[in-house]
Amino acid sequence: MVIKTANFVKSSGKWQDCPEPTIPEYAFIGRSNVGKSSLINAMMNHKDLAKTSQTPGKTQLINHFLVNENWYLTDLPGYGYAKVSKSIRKDFEKLITNYILNRRNLVNLFVLVDVRHNPQKIDLEFIQWCGESGVPFSIVFTKADKLKPNVVIKNVEDYKMELHKTWEDLPELYVTSAEKKEGCEEILDFIEKTNDFLTHNNVRFDE
Repeated sequence: MVIKTANFVKSSGKWQDCPEPTIPEYAFIGRSNVGKSSLINAMMNHKDLAKTSQTPGKTQLINHFLVNENWYLTDLPGYGYAKVSKSIRKDFEKLITNYILNRRNLVNLFVLVDVRHNPQKIDLEFIQWCGESGVPFSIVFTKADKLKPNVVIKNVEDYKMELHKTWEDLPELYVTSAEKKEGCEEILDFIEKTNDFLTHNNVRFDE
């Protein structure tokens, strides 16, 4: 997919305030320091489309970007150990959960996982929740450039082994590096093929 245009649309404090659900939407989520904004910027070929920060938990709203005038990329608040109070964290969780379960044009959720670490309980629990809730999702491993290739392969295999304890079939897996733009084209190809399928089958979200 060639990115011709990528523009910020709006930030929403609740899912009901998101843009009208008339076109396909793909959301990105992960722990607070997983490198989500950097990956989005790499995918969109835009240095500062999504705001990056040294402070985990910077994204506290649902941020929508219109890509190529025909699909939305959504940047969701990170989950995990953002330095916020418990009450604010609960608000984040409610915002994320309501968005994922109620946004009818959400085609796929990309769950970002830092490939440098062993499988983390919070990530595994979130992935399990997606499966139990019937949410279509993919797993995106980030920061592959921080490790040697053989270590990346080992860590991904470890993760797959952990998931196979409760999953028979695994979702799509992508290994990415925002720094080197690895894996970005594969994710965009998936989105392009999915959009073509939806168009071909006249799928509408606003009915």
